[in-house]
Amino acid sequence: MNKEVVLYLFFGILTTFINILSFWILDDLFNLDYKIATTLAWFLSVIFAFITNKKYVFNQKSSGGQSVRKELISFFFFRGLSYILDLAGMVFLVEVIHVDSTIAKVITNIIVIIANYFASKYAVFRKSYE
Repeated sequence: MNKEVVLYLFFGILTTFINILSFWILDDLFNLDYKIATTLAWFLSVIFAFITNKKYVFNQKSSGGQSVRKELISFFFFRGLSYILDLAGMVFLVEVIHVDSTIAKVITNIIVIIANYFASKYAVFRKSYE
């Protein structure tokens, strides 16, 4: 396994931890609707993921504000697609199959991590932004 994949997995685990923990806090402790909790947890984890992916995983050194803006927009676009996957998976698992919401969150995050790696590597942080 190369260094990039190891770092992506490491920060992916941290991102997933932030996502699941913030979801659990919002869902179980604050009793927010699981769809709202999923949305807020997604936003917090995406901000963390952008910073760590840019700086540590893909070693992107932006040459200016325009480059960072392009990366951020692209990152949020692709993470928005994975948010749809996450939310659809949550609705399916919670409302159709009746899985516990926290367990459903863990299951959907495994799928999302894989999708996000390929989107980040081949679309967001590709070398053409340098």
